[in-house]
Amino acid sequence: MTATPLLDIRGLRKEYPGRPPSLAVDDVDLCVHEGETLALVGESGCGKTTLTRLVLRLTEPTAGTVHFDGTDLHRLDRGELRRFRRQLQVVLQDPYSSMNPRMRVADIVAEPLVTHDPEYRGRRGRARGRERVAELLDAVGLDRTVLDRYPHEFSGGQRQRVSIARALALEPRFVVLDEPTSALDVSVQARVLDLLAELQQRLGLTYLFVSHNLAVVRQISDRVAVMRTGRIVETGTAEQVFADPAHEYTRALLAAVPVPDPRRRRRRGDA
Repeated sequence: MTATPLLDIRGLRKEYPGRPPSLAVDDVDLCVHEGETLALVGESGCGKTTLTRLVLRLTEPTAGTVHFDGTDLHRLDRGELRRFRRQLQVVLQDPYSSMNPRMRVADIVAEPLVTHDPEYRGRRGRARGRERVAELLDAVGLDRTVLDRYPHEFSGGQRQRVSIARALALEPRFVVLDEPTSALDVSVQARVLDLLAELQQRLGLTYLFVSHNLAVVRQISDRVAVMRTGRIVETGTAEQVFADPAHEYTRALLAAVPVPDPRRRRRRGDA
């Protein structure tokens, strides 16, 4: 882990107008180091998604800064931001809703390439793009025979693999994973998590992993940040947070996790 964070968030705040105003993100300080997985956890409505939108500059902050590799993302003009987006990508919770149902997988995965790189445009560029898409699908465990299929012809786990392939198309350094396994069956979740870990090791990726599933967070994260009503209330290594949580809200989240044998919880004195 490098001393200087790849992503450095300082005093980040997002307030939506209203009577009274709604404070979605409140004075957040957070950093993510290159090559690590930081999990952002908290109950629904606590501000996790708004924070990721601010990180990706899909919405503008009321106050605060987001620096990526030393660059203040919210000071970039449109052209600079377009070039910078190659380095930050996202995998969304519901892969089906993030895809155009009328597009074939070859075009879905190639879309970032066509948007950002002129060499993938035109007849020759399209052929080059199909070959690159085949490589990306292979990297996520899908065969090139699926290139001309439509999203509805895939299972949920396969669609999420397509989403991951699309996110990797531009060779990003940083990927936001916004509840990437919550819509999947448990057995499929495990395979997708294994794939994400393998890709991180092979490609040197950095992840911001957003989830409310603490079992998944425990499996994949290096560090954990706990969010409540727009504020970060606790950060630490995954081992520290799960073994010895410092904040009462973190303890409440952990206590709410179901256990296979409730008697075991009582023996531990947790109930």
